[in-house]
Amino acid sequence: MKIIDRYILKSYLSRLLSVFAICMFIFIIQTFWLFIDELAGKGLDIIIISKFLLYYSPKLIPLVLPLSVLLASLMTYGTLSENYEFAAMKSTGISLQRAMLGLIIFHILLGIGTFYFSNHVIPYGELKSYNLRRNLAKLEPTLAIREGIFNEIGEINIKVAKKYGDNERFLEDVIIHEYTANNENNIVIKAERGEMKSETTDPNLKLVLYNGNRYEEVIPKEASKRKRIPHAKVFFEEYEMNIDLSKFNNVDLEEENYKSTFRMQKIDQLKVSIDTLQRKFNEEQIAFSENFSKKSILSQTANKITEVTVQDSLPANIFEFIIIDDVWKKSRLMEQGMIKIRKSIRDLNTKKVSFFSFQKLINLHKITLQEKYTLLFASLLLFLIGAALGAIIRKGGLGLPLVLSVLIFLTYHYIGLFGKNAAEDNSISPFIATWLSTFILAPFSIILTRRASADKGFVGLSNLIYTIQEKIKLLLLNIKRKKKHDN
Repeated sequence: MKIIDRYILKSYLSRLLSVFAICMFIFIIQTFWLFIDELAGKGLDIIIISKFLLYYSPKLIPLVLPLSVLLASLMTYGTLSENYEFAAMKSTGISLQRAMLGLIIFHILLGIGTFYFSNHVIPYGELKSYNLRRNLAKLEPTLAIREGIFNEIGEINIKVAKKYGDNERFLEDVIIHEYTANNENNIVIKAERGEMKSETTDPNLKLVLYNGNRYEEVIPKEASKRKRIPHAKVFFEEYEMNIDLSKFNNVDLEEENYKSTFRMQKIDQLKVSIDTLQRKFNEEQIAFSENFSKKSILSQTANKITEVTVQDSLPANIFEFIIIDDVWKKSRLMEQGMIKIRKSIRDLNTKKVSFFSFQKLINLHKITLQEKYTLLFASLLLFLIGAALGAIIRKGGLGLPLVLSVLIFLTYHYIGLFGKNAAEDNSISPFIATWLSTFILAPFSIILTRRASADKGFVGLSNLIYTIQEKIKLLLLNIKRKKKHDN
């Protein structure tokens, strides 16, 4: 390695590590505040909280690293250009591309390293952080009841519209799903309001509900009676529930019950999951299509026609058959037809939601798979943009370079974010959505590098303004000529 390469590499790495550490610290603090409701008030020591943040931090690397690379490269090459070090290099025959060669090789190696990091470390961190978060949710369930969503507390699932009062112990619009011995949701309790009554040292949570109903599905022992689905409904003015909290606080935080989500999988596992899900999805579509065709009203009507053998001659089509009163009463036919059509529409809408969720799950697997590859090129492309911009604007430090870096990174990030959101509902291909920001960055980085090498600057505003002025003058001249011609 030559002296010039060592000098630029040393200058760049010092800035990169500093910026990376600062950005990582900011994102970790933001993560802590994001999960403060789940971590606070549960008696957790600093070791458990630090472990959770440590497991969660690998997920931040795809955000922090590109931003750090962009800002560090812009600061480094902006400082070199501002101090006329590039002018000295060019006077000795060293071009901008030659000055960037060492760091280009470094970022190629960095991209390979981040690829393996995203394929091994990030899934492991997701596995650990997700399971630890689920285990922490079992601690102190009285404090884990959040408004507007269902909260799992032991054998019940509770949802409240509002909490208020001292220690938020008063509840409004309470809905409770209680699991029975067969692990089925056969008991539902709804109440207008509720109150949590328990001392901090009490191992039981006393929940008192007011003005509500208790619904329970009764499953008969005889199989013939199960089709009737009997149920019991009881109105109450006051209903008291005691929930044992002692076993909830004896939680094994190292327990790992969730190991198969798409964010926890490596590339090979994702490919197998995508293939399995896609094959199952296609089979379900074919099966539903065949069953729906057999159950459709036209099919049943056609079958009904073929069953009529007492007639000497059958009509040529279904509609001729409908208007023959001796064979089929029109009113009865229309009534049955409308009932079956409504049922078919309900089945279609229900299956549409199911297929949408299934397709979304497949797309999420594909997006996660492609994200591991895009990280290979993101750092390199953002480095080229940052280095070229630094050489063009000739400013180092944290002023203009910081503003430009944030704007460029937000543009890059939100293009990818909008694309992924569109790919989830299958509006665009997951492949295109994931690579969209990279496809946009690639030509942009090449153009900027060429302009920086040729000392052309970023944008020729004078030429742009001159062109606009000429167009306006030409337009006004044509308008005057047209008026003279009309007169």
